[in-house]
Amino acid sequence: MTLDLASLKESIEHALSQHLPTTSAIAPGLVDAMRYAALGGGKRLRPMFTCAAATALGGDLQRALPAACAVELVHTYSLVHDDLPAMDDDELRHGKPATHIAHGEANAILAGDALLTLAFELLTELPGLAAEQRLGCIRTLAAAAGWQGMVGGQVLDMALPERPSEAVDIQCLESLHAAKTGQLIRASVLLGGQIAGAQPPVLEQLQAFADAVGLAFQVRDDVLDVTGTTAQLGKPAGSDAQGNKHTFVRLLGVQGANRYADELLQRALDALAGLRLAHNGLQQLAHRAVNRSY
Repeated sequence: MTLDLASLKESIEHALSQHLPTTSAIAPGLVDAMRYAALGGGKRLRPMFTCAAATALGGDLQRALPAACAVELVHTYSLVHDDLPAMDDDELRHGKPATHIAHGEANAILAGDALLTLAFELLTELPGLAAEQRLGCIRTLAAAAGWQGMVGGQVLDMALPERPSEAVDIQCLESLHAAKTGQLIRASVLLGGQIAGAQPPVLEQLQAFADAVGLAFQVRDDVLDVTGTTAQLGKPAGSDAQGNKHTFVRLLGVQGANRYADELLQRALDALAGLRLAHNGLQQLAHRAVNRSY
């Protein structure tokens, strides 16, 4: 069975809008910045992975949507902070001014903080789950977003340009992006499995799938930074070279990086072999994540 990804994305967009605050008596500018950052575009791949994993394993979409929104809020907060002058110093995101350009640097920092904390608030209220299951979901997302995951990966990403090229090999890049990018994609898929009540052997297969997809996503991202345009990407093209970043393209070349992404995609699809899934949404999303043009 084929999953209707367009309809799923619409459901996620609606849920995001519903879960975000609309007014504030004490901080209206903060609410505006939160909504600007979270509702201003994006592929929504991570929340779609959560919903696809949950429903493929027999779970209910309505139960999965708050967790999907939590993942996207964490992802959005990370982008808001990444774009700041102290980080990547990018002025464009999703084809429009970055949050700190549109709403000011202080509001952007605080909006990112608010999106992060709102994400965990949503996980405490997951419908239809026992307290132990909710706690497990909170632990999954916290570990992915924290010091050993996305935040730690960002620190390494900022430090790596100082290293000479001969000191950076493919294992180093894989470790970096497994933390910075891959951990949140892993959490996205695992949350769907947890909500559906998947057992540890199934969760292990989902993790293997997600880890391969997450790395392939980053490899393709490195390629697109070289081959795409700013208009196509919705963010500055060529920023990796400008920032002297070590990338898979720098290490393997464009053709080599593309081949590696394809190998990782096949590894991800193989990881799902033997699972009894209600639809092929995970496979569809894996192809979309890797074979994208922006």
